[in-house]
Amino acid sequence: MTEEQQHMHSSTVENGERKEKRPIILETDEEKRDRMWSLRIIYFTMFLISLGFSIVLTGIWPYLDKLDPHAGKEFMGLVVAANPLGQMIFSPLFGWWSNKMKSIRFPLMASMAIFCISSGVYSTLDLFENNVKYWMFIARFFVGVSSANIAVCRSYLSAATTIKERTDAVSMMSLAQVLGFVFGPALQAAVTPLGTDGFIFGGFTINMYTAAGWANVFLGVINFVLFLPYYFRDCRIAAKEQMLIQGKETEKETWKSVKVDYTTAWTLIFSFFVISFNFVLLETLGTSLAMDQFAWTKSEALYYMGALLSIGAFVACAAFLLIPPLCRRYSESGLLIWGGFFIMVLGRFIFIPYRGDIPKLAVDREFVMENGTMGLYDEDDPMVLGCPATTQPWCSTTLQLQFPEFLIGYMISAVGYPIGVTLIQTIFSKILGARPQGTWMGVFTGAGCVSRIFGPLAVGSFYTRYGTTWIFSVTCAMMVFPMIWLYFLQNRLYVKEVDVKSVEMKNLNGNGAAPKIQNGTNGYVNAKSVIINENETSDEQAKFLANGSS
Repeated sequence: MTEEQQHMHSSTVENGERKEKRPIILETDEEKRDRMWSLRIIYFTMFLISLGFSIVLTGIWPYLDKLDPHAGKEFMGLVVAANPLGQMIFSPLFGWWSNKMKSIRFPLMASMAIFCISSGVYSTLDLFENNVKYWMFIARFFVGVSSANIAVCRSYLSAATTIKERTDAVSMMSLAQVLGFVFGPALQAAVTPLGTDGFIFGGFTINMYTAAGWANVFLGVINFVLFLPYYFRDCRIAAKEQMLIQGKETEKETWKSVKVDYTTAWTLIFSFFVISFNFVLLETLGTSLAMDQFAWTKSEALYYMGALLSIGAFVACAAFLLIPPLCRRYSESGLLIWGGFFIMVLGRFIFIPYRGDIPKLAVDREFVMENGTMGLYDEDDPMVLGCPATTQPWCSTTLQLQFPEFLIGYMISAVGYPIGVTLIQTIFSKILGARPQGTWMGVFTGAGCVSRIFGPLAVGSFYTRYGTTWIFSVTCAMMVFPMIWLYFLQNRLYVKEVDVKSVEMKNLNGNGAAPKIQNGTNGYVNAKSVIINENETSDEQAKFLANGSS
């Protein structure tokens, strides 16, 4: 190897004179600290928004039943669906808005203000004299509008991480999101001792239903403050990284040079819908299912389901911690198919009842006394606990879901869901490349919203009419379909990873031309190009250049 080849990484020749060329620095240490801190704020935001949805899931039905005993489970399904409905409508708008802004600060601060106000309304519903159930629907709808900022958070995470950092970062974001989902019911269980009466503070009732909403308000205010300029700085690195890899002069040139694989992108969006539908269905159905199958009181259901979901949180944490090391050993696509979808299929299959007898049947709370007047059983009376055959005829013919199967099925889902949802988001972000992802992430988030709309509605209609056997058989089949589809597309789910810290692009044939990007798995294959890392020694760089040019 000649001396000139050895100097390729650090010098150029102009007018017969060699000039040292400084490596292009992606970021300074201070900029990296700011970027990492901004990502931590995004993780907290994802946690809070998920908490805002799930913290009331186990309490919505008993809270609604207390405020309006005639509302019914079908309206309960509408109340739960109001949150994802608002998110679905506004996610693409928030995503588009963030693309047009130089910083995501204002969209996120606006969303947190909406979150605090609507959570406060939910916690003061006992002050409304009329149409309480509709006010509950409106409050939950605007909590959903505020959670449209998830599209902005996902887009920012894609822009603020390198390709190599992306899997770990999405794992952390998904961990924060799932922890919000599972710790929400746990927090609801923690305030159960307050009871339905609670206490009065500042003119407001604080009980086991409203305390959850006030917790949202408190955390929302903290999140709002964290987006002030003193704490949050918008730090983007993905486009700069791809400019170096592709040898482009501008960010727009960079993302326009990589075409989106639409088939793969829409497959991942559909897969995200299916896996989110199954998870939210179980969270929404959990309390009423336990009350029907195990004859628990409302307080028992809140307490035991909160405890179960807390255990699930620890299982989910373990699964998230395993994702990065597993991805270094196995392909992300393979782990998504077998570690995510296949495990979720097993979890749904176990929920299908196959042994034992029918569940304990409940009688109507209203009854006719001997003198001909109407009486009303207490809501905790053993007579009214169990599966209500008068409103759910399948109770008298369908086998009971046994508690061991219920426990095992949920724990299996607590492993499969975090793996599946994390890798779907990771791969989706990577195949979009360095382009602004606000609108795409809005559509992606909207798919999750649709799943969270149909999940609660399935509880209110499909479960009420057809029961456990049918609903878990259908959801099991739903999981099988995208699993097979992803299996046939797995070769298109791969994106080449490059570790870029301080780099300079060079063409190995020495003609000084920018590396040409060839069509590859997702447009990331570099033709005769190498990334020179400032931390490597000159001997290592020279050796690599020599091998590449031989």
